[in-house]
Amino acid sequence: MVLQGARQVGKSTLAEVLAQDLGATVVTLDHEPDLVAALEDPALFLDGVGSPAVIDEIQRGGNALVLAVKERLDQSRAPGQFVLTGSTNFLTTPAISESLAGRIDLITLWPLSMGEISNGSDSFVDRAFGADGLHHHDGATPNRSDYLELICRGGYPEPQGMKRPSRQRWFERYLETVLRREVETAADLRRFDALLNLARLLIGTTGSELVVSKIADQLGIDRTTVESYEPWIETTFLVHRVPAWSRKVASKIVRRPKVHVCDTGLAAAIMGKNPDALRRSNDPAVGPLMESFAVAEVAKQLTWSDTSARLFHLRDRGGLEVDAILESADGRVFAVEIKASTIARTDDAAGLATLRDRLDRVGSDFVGGVVLHTGNRRTSLGDRLVGLPLADLWT
Repeated sequence: MVLQGARQVGKSTLAEVLAQDLGATVVTLDHEPDLVAALEDPALFLDGVGSPAVIDEIQRGGNALVLAVKERLDQSRAPGQFVLTGSTNFLTTPAISESLAGRIDLITLWPLSMGEISNGSDSFVDRAFGADGLHHHDGATPNRSDYLELICRGGYPEPQGMKRPSRQRWFERYLETVLRREVETAADLRRFDALLNLARLLIGTTGSELVVSKIADQLGIDRTTVESYEPWIETTFLVHRVPAWSRKVASKIVRRPKVHVCDTGLAAAIMGKNPDALRRSNDPAVGPLMESFAVAEVAKQLTWSDTSARLFHLRDRGGLEVDAILESADGRVFAVEIKASTIARTDDAAGLATLRDRLDRVGSDFVGGVVLHTGNRRTSLGDRLVGLPLADLWT
């Protein structure tokens, strides 16, 4: 099993719990003697730790260690030999060419979901595609001010109990630490300042489409540098891509992905925003933060929901836009629009209605759509369309 995810999301803690259940040896490659042993002679290192074993921060051992693990797994396919954790995306780390495909269960840990923090159900995805739908749900409803607090707190475990100034400093240190520890040491990146500025830009403009030429112009660097550095910011789980959705129901689809921050607490800190600042009327950061907050909650649920589905966004050149589209493995579609306002109006569901009508003309794949808002009312917005409080994602 490979547990991957950003630093400080709880991988090591979870791995230690698993180790106790398995009676496994635990080693961490953040410990210099273990790292040196793993780099100098990976096979001998594995002989020393035995099996079952938990190897924390496996990516620091590089490709040679992963190949040594692969050799052990090829010798014996008995399950439960290794629990490996990594703070970079195992499948996209350039330093590791071996993916262990077919030999591992790969699990990505996100920051805590709002359901985990509040003991909620975290069942939105399954309810969206379920027979009962979302219409009869009756969960708790925070107010708009509460949502802004949740957005700024984020889901990393450690900052949860911190006061605002401490939390702000934690996020600032976190960003630079992750980039230096996970990227600068693993890649031949000659300009750490460009990497840091690119990360801050992508995080600070969360929810925007990825336009490489525009980013290069904003930062005053060449396009090649952006194309080379941007994947590392995804690999370290600071941001995630939401690809464009396409079927023959929209004309001239804009195929660029959106880039969303993985944790809005980090984004708010990088933007220099706290809940008081966001409560001021017409703060332009509220909308993107609210959208990224909701999209991240949906993305987290997709890692454990019974419904197998993928996450997309939609925009065409004719003006049709939908913040999030969930498409199940059997082709059914559920659409989500996210608003920072305290009420959902029929006009807010216009894009959802257009998508519904176009899909209905070619089949029966459209399951439903929802406008998520920061109020407390649950209202019908038309055929298979509803307006719901944002907290219905997790309550």
